[in-house]
Amino acid sequence: MRAQEMARRVIIGIIAAVCFGAALAGSVWAQSAEDGGGSVLTVRLASPIDSLAASQVRSWIARADSQGAPLLIIELDTPGGRLDSAREIAGAILESPVPVAVYVAPSGARAASAGVFILAAAHISAMSPGTTVGAAAPVDASGNDLSETLKEKATQDAAAFLREIATTRGRDANAVMALESTIFEASAYSAAEADARGVIDFVANDRAELLEKAHGRKVTLAGGATPTLNTEGLAILTIPRSPTGDLMRWLSSPQIVFILLAAGAVLVVIEVSAPGGFVAGMLGGTLILGAFIGMFNLPVNWLALGLIILGAGFFVAELHAPGWGGFGAAGAVCFLLGGFLLFGDYATAPGIAAPAVRVGYWTLAGVAAFFAVSVGGLWYFLRQARRIRPVPKASEIVGQTGIVRSPLVPRGTVQVAGELWTAISDDGEIIGRNEFIVVSEIDGLTLTVFRQSVIDAEKAADDDDHECAP
Repeated sequence: MRAQEMARRVIIGIIAAVCFGAALAGSVWAQSAEDGGGSVLTVRLASPIDSLAASQVRSWIARADSQGAPLLIIELDTPGGRLDSAREIAGAILESPVPVAVYVAPSGARAASAGVFILAAAHISAMSPGTTVGAAAPVDASGNDLSETLKEKATQDAAAFLREIATTRGRDANAVMALESTIFEASAYSAAEADARGVIDFVANDRAELLEKAHGRKVTLAGGATPTLNTEGLAILTIPRSPTGDLMRWLSSPQIVFILLAAGAVLVVIEVSAPGGFVAGMLGGTLILGAFIGMFNLPVNWLALGLIILGAGFFVAELHAPGWGGFGAAGAVCFLLGGFLLFGDYATAPGIAAPAVRVGYWTLAGVAAFFAVSVGGLWYFLRQARRIRPVPKASEIVGQTGIVRSPLVPRGTVQVAGELWTAISDDGEIIGRNEFIVVSEIDGLTLTVFRQSVIDAEKAADDDDHECAP
C-alpha cells in the first residue's frame, strides 16, 4: 500500500514537473520569437553582486548571442558584493561574443565595490549624471577591516585583477591609477570625475544618448575580433525580469532563509512527535528545501547550520520526554545562536566592501516568539493529552484488535478501543493502512502490534490438526 502510494506521488510529481518545464520552455521560445534579432537588448542589474547575479549575467550574454543582438546594455546599480562573483561576471564580459555596455543608471545609482570590476570590464562603460563609482577596498566576509598581512595580500590581488582588466580595455596610465585608487584608498568618483580620469568612456543622459555616443566605436571581442559598433537607429528592447530570478532573489534573503528554516523545523518536529497524515512533514520539508536553495547563493557558515539542526533535535527530545523544559531551552538557544552566526563564512577568502549579510535582530526575535508559541503550545497540549487520557493497564489493551489508520513503517497510527494510538510493528515489517491488528504490548502510550491474520492463520492450523486427529 505504502509503496503504491509513494509511486503514485512520484508519478504525479514527474508529470507536474514536465508540464511546468514545457510551459516555461514554450514561453521562452515565444518570447524569443517575438523579440527577433537586430535589436539592442537592455537588462537591469540592481542587486548585490553574488552567485545569482553572476548566473543572470551569463544567461543575458547567452541570450544576446543567440538572438544576434549587436549590443547588450547592462544598467548597473549595486552596493557591492563578493569578489569571486565580481571576477566571474567580469570574466563573462571579457569573453562575451557580443559587445557589452555597462551603464550606471539612473541618477542616484552607483557601481560601488564589486561594481567597479564589472564597469571596468565592459566593452563600453558609461555613467549617467548623478551616479558614482568606486570604494573597492577589500574587507572580510562580515564587512570588517582585515588584518594588515591579509589586507595587503587581498589588496594586491584585487588591484592586479583590476589593472589587467583596464589594460585589456586599453585604458591609459592615469585611468589605471584612478582605478587602483578605488582599492588602495577606497576612492570614489562622480560620473564627471570618472569621465575626466578616463575610468569610463563617456557620460550619457539616457539610453538613446548612449547608443549615439557608442556608434562608430571599435571594440575588441574574445578571440581578437575588432568590430565597429553600428548602433544608429537601432531599436532598444528591454528584457523583462524573470519570475524565476525574482523567486531566487527572494529566497536568497538571509531573513527569508532563516524564517523558512524555523517554520520547516517546527513542522517536521510536529510530524515526528505526532506521526500521521504526512501533511506537516511534507510541508516542513518543502520549506526547508526552499531555505537550502536560498543558502546556495549566500555565504553560509555550515557549523552554524549544524547548531540549527542540533536545536531541532533538542525540540524533538523535549516533546518525547517532556519534563522541566531543559531540552526545549537548549534547542531554542542552539537554533537562535545558529541563526545569528549562519551567514558570513569566515573560512572563505576575503572580498570587497558589500552590504552585511546576516539575519536581523528583529527576525531573530520574531523566530524566538514563534518557537515559544508553537513548540511551547505543542508541548502543553501533549501534556494535557497525557493527563486527560491516563495510561491504561496492559490487561485492558493487550489482546484487543484494531485497525491501522496510517501505515506502520514500522511506526504509525492505529485505532484501538475507539482511540488513536501510536503503534510499532512487532516484527519491524510494514503493516498497511486499513489492515487489522492485535495489540501484543503497551509501553506508555505506544502500542506494539502484529497482524490479525497471524492469529487467523494459527487458528486455521489448529482446526486442521483437530480434524486430522484420530
